[in-house]
Formats: sequence, structure tokens, C-alpha cells
Amino acid sequence: MRLNRFIICLIPALSFLTGPGFSQQANAPVARTVVQSPILTIDSDRIFNESAFGLRVAAELEAKGAELSAENRKIESDLEVEEEQLTVQRKVLTAEAFRELADAFDEKVQQTRREQAAKGRALNDLVDQEREVFLNAAGPVLEELMRDTGAAVILERRSVFVSANAIDITNEAIARLDASVGSGEN
Repeated sequence: MRLNRFIICLIPALSFLTGPGFSQQANAPVARTVVQSPILTIDSDRIFNESAFGLRVAAELEAKGAELSAENRKIESDLEVEEEQLTVQRKVLTAEAFRELADAFDEKVQQTRREQAAKGRALNDLVDQEREVFLNAAGPVLEELMRDTGAAVILERRSVFVSANAIDITNEAIARLDASVGSGEN
């Protein structure tokens, strides 16, 4: 008897599961108004990666990464030539003179590796810095989206075990961020 009352009370509460948007795919482009819900979900990686801001950052990173790769190839080629010259000099130099040149060359190679590794880390730091700028700019936009939907919280979609796709506002957030923040270039 108690189970029947529980089921009868539960049926109206679950009726939203059959409403529009519940059976839609998470990434399916659907023209709809923003859902009114106290809880929303968002895919923060998608928001960054698919927004105009994130696309600009990715393009800049790709260009700078290509520059660094080209620079690394040039340095490697130059060091190979220098190593070959050192090998030729070995035949005519004393062991002590050759050891001084070889040690200097080895130190040059190690210093170059440290410098190039630092440049690679700087590229990674750039992504982190740009993501932080983006998240700071996204805060007010997401707060406005919360107010517009009557939400009390926006949760990271990956942290939610199960949810209705209707409460995922990722596409709407990207659209609003593109409109207000754009690519982030001044």
C-alpha cells in the first residue's frame, strides 16, 4: 500500500523526464529556449575549446608551437654540424684541447635544451593564463545565465552521475560568451 502511494506521488514529479529535450543527444544542436531549472550542468572544456576565445587561443598556441618546433629543428641541425666539426678536429687536437672543446659543446647542448624546454613550458603556461582570463570573463555571463534560468547552481557535467540533457547549458553558454567576450582580442 505504501509503495503504491509512493509511485503515485512520484509519477507527477518525474513527468519532466518525458518533456522536450530529455531524449535529445547532449551535443545535438537544438533550437530551444533556455530551460528553467534550479540545477544546470555545463561542460567547461567544451565552453573553452569551442568558444571564439578558446579557438583563438588554440590557433595562437598551434602557431607558436610550430615556430618552436621549427626553431628546435634548426638548432638540432646546427648542433649536428658543430658536432661533426668537433669530430674532425679531434684528429688534429691534443686530448686536452679536444676535451675542453667537447666539454664546452656539451655545456652548450645542455643549456640549449634547458632554454627550449623553458619555451615549451611557457607555451603551457600561456594556455593556463588564457584559460584563467577566460574563466574570469565567463563568470558574469554564467551568473546572468543562472539568473535567466532561475538556477541556484551550475555543476560541471562530468561531475554529475546522471542528468537530463535539458539542463545542459553548454551550447547557450558558448553562444553568450561569443557574443559578450568574443575571441578576447582587443
